[in-house]
Order: sequence, then C-alpha cells, then structure tokens
Amino acid sequence: MKKRIVRITAALCAAALLAGCGSSIGSKDDGYYAAEAAAKESYANYDSAAGSVDSGLVPENAAEAATDETAQKIIYNASLSMESTDFDTTREALMTAVEANGAWLESTSLYGTEKDHDRTADYTVRVPVGSYRAFLAAVGDAGSVLNISESAENITSSYIDVQARLSALEAQRDRLNALADQAETTADLLEIESQLSDVQYQLENYTRQLRSMDQQVSYSTVDIYLREVATLTPTGVTFGERIADAFGGGWDAFVGFLQGLVIALVYLWPVLLIAVAVVFILRKVWKKRPKKEKLPKPAQTPPPAEYPVKPGDEPKPKY
Repeated sequence: MKKRIVRITAALCAAALLAGCGSSIGSKDDGYYAAEAAAKESYANYDSAAGSVDSGLVPENAAEAATDETAQKIIYNASLSMESTDFDTTREALMTAVEANGAWLESTSLYGTEKDHDRTADYTVRVPVGSYRAFLAAVGDAGSVLNISESAENITSSYIDVQARLSALEAQRDRLNALADQAETTADLLEIESQLSDVQYQLENYTRQLRSMDQQVSYSTVDIYLREVATLTPTGVTFGERIADAFGGGWDAFVGFLQGLVIALVYLWPVLLIAVAVVFILRKVWKKRPKKEKLPKPAQTPPPAEYPVKPGDEPKPKY
C-alpha cells in the first residue's frame, strides 16, 4: 500500500512539473517572436477635402493573417473625431457603414438636443479586420473627419504562451484521468479528483483568454466621436484654402450670432416689456415729486485786511 501511495504521489508531482515546464515554453523562444512584440502607433492618411480615410497600418491581407495559425497576432485599433452640419444624415450613414461591413456596435451614447443643435455621439464599433479599411473609407465619406489615430499591438508572444499552457494542462489532465482509473483507495481517488478540478479550472481560464485574443485579432475596435456644428472646422490643405474657409466660417458665425440674438430677444420679450413698464412708472413718479425750494445764499463779508490800518494813515481822496 505504501509503495502504491508513493507511486501515485510521484505521478502527481510529475504531472505538476509537466504543467510548469509548459508554462515556460512561450517565454524561452525569444528569437522569432520578440522582434514583433512592441506596440506601434501612427496616424492614418486621410484627404479632408474628399473625405476619404485610408488606414496607415492595416495591410490588405489582414483577414488571412488573423486566421493563419502561423501568422503574427496583431490587434488593430482606431479612434476618429468628426463633425457634421447634418447630424441625422451622418448618423444614418455611419449605421449603414456598420451594417455593410459586417461590424457591430459595442457601445453607443448620445448627448444634447436637436432643438439646441448641440448633439454629440460616441460609438465603439467592432469591425472585422478584413473590412477595416473599407469601413474607415465609409466613415470618411459620412462626415468631416478632423483627426484619426491608429494603433497596432502585437500579442504573438502572449498568444503562443497561452497555447503552450493549454497543451501542458491537457496532457496533465490525461495523466490524472489515467491515474484515477488505477486508484484502489478512496483517499487516492479524492486526491486525484482534487488535482483534476484544479487543472480543469486552469484549462477553462486559459481557453477564455485564447478566445478573447482571437476575437481582438479578428475584430478591430474603432472609436468614433461625432459632433453637430453649424459651421465645419476649416480643413483646407493649402494656405489659400484655409483663408477662404476662415472667411466663409467667419461670415457664417456672424450670421449665426445675429440669428441667435434675435431669437434671444424674442424669448425675452416678456422681460423686456416689464422692464419698459417699470422705467415708465418710475419716470412718472419722479416727475410728480415736489421740488425743494432753494435757500438764498448768505451775503459774503469782505475778507479782513492783511495789515491793520492805523488812524491817520487812511488814503486821502483825490480831487
């Protein structure tokens, strides 16, 4: 009996060592995977006059690379800021681009009111990596893109490490199942089942991690910020175009200011009417008040002479 317990204990230790060795497999192979492990960031190329947006990171064969087990595992993300004078039309165009490219909305939020023309919208879109470039182009056609940034994160090393852990844990599970079939006592069986439960938990955890990585590689994340404006921000490329856009925007802003002022006065007509009535009443009351009589000014006495005049020194009259 003691020899059997020793053998089972040794087998359990060997299975644990097998899992430990598997966890270090991904970290030892540094020659091939470390070259592409750093994250990248760049700005996409876009033509503001035409409204088209082109990715500066994602290759055209990104869809094949995402499903190829030997290819690099890269997560692509993008963030766009855009504005529009026709908010509803731009929103509809964005939703059409989402449906046309097989994407889906992960989150959305809307602020402001149509009455005040100050609406903003935030969208987080998950786009198939194969449709990433086409989706960005459709977004550029939907409104005026002010800026766009992209990032690429290479997770190949982490992906290989999780795969190695899964393989080692599966081998450990098979070994424990074989030991469970050979167990002759209840104590041995309970010990093996405890080990199996722990291995199964780790298998499920690493399986979820692998699925999450696959989803992030297969579906890029695009964050879109849309703002409703009365006048588009100048996006001309040349200095002359910027000057022309500035003149046009300044005139539109002036007209909008006058319109807003008139609308504000119309909104405030009851207050203005009450203010005019109050001023009229106050003027009437002020006019009816009795005027105060002016008191006569006291007679002014001549100032005393600087030097006293002695008797006999008075000036003699001239004849």
